[in-house]
Amino acid sequence: MRLLALDTATEACSVALVTEAGVIGRYAEVGRGHAEEILGMVNAVLAEAGIPLGGIDSIAAGIGPGSFTGVRISVSVAQGLAFGAGLPVIPLTSLETLAWRALGQPASGAGAPVEGRELGASGGGRALACLDARMGEVYWACFAADRVQGVALLGSLEVGPAASVRLPGAEPYRGIGRGFTAYPELAGLVGLELAPRDAEALPDARDMARLGALRFAAGAGLDPAELKPQYVRDKVALTEAERLACK
Repeated sequence: MRLLALDTATEACSVALVTEAGVIGRYAEVGRGHAEEILGMVNAVLAEAGIPLGGIDSIAAGIGPGSFTGVRISVSVAQGLAFGAGLPVIPLTSLETLAWRALGQPASGAGAPVEGRELGASGGGRALACLDARMGEVYWACFAADRVQGVALLGSLEVGPAASVRLPGAEPYRGIGRGFTAYPELAGLVGLELAPRDAEALPDARDMARLGALRFAAGAGLDPAELKPQYVRDKVALTEAERLACK
């Protein structure tokens, strides 16, 4: 299987290609300028692999949540490439991509589980993925490892103050995502395990490529026209009154 993955939903801009030989990827935290970087990364990854766009089987796209502009870029670029090459697409959220990494699949290396993270590989384990949503809120969701889909969402994708985050059930959870850096109080959740490097994590297309390959094998491919952003929140900025109330 050959699957291209791309994501621009957060500060990170990344592209990866998974083949029978392994994963090739590019990753950079650009803040802004995703639109200027993403196609160059796509071309670089395909050139390194020696594979044309028409020689891959599917495209996995990061659909958010994250920056409104970044999410739109990710979805539109994936659609454009998929339409042009006649390929199906695999939608992946920012939070499930992070959860996949926490439950056993690293962004770097040949795909072996990170030491101490055998849970995902053995079919067990839970994760709380959390990203800074700005405006005093976080995007968050809980996931369980799943042998077929990689990770399964427990409940729904949420946005709200850090104080609203809850861990369902009594099982231990691995925390991951830069929301923990933005709101350090989240590390105090009962039942949460949080490694320092995981508190700095952003979605990476290398994780998306591996997760997308699982979903594609399970029949999750969509027509590009069906690819939709997952904003979670429909509000871009605080009003003047809300900003004053926060002071």
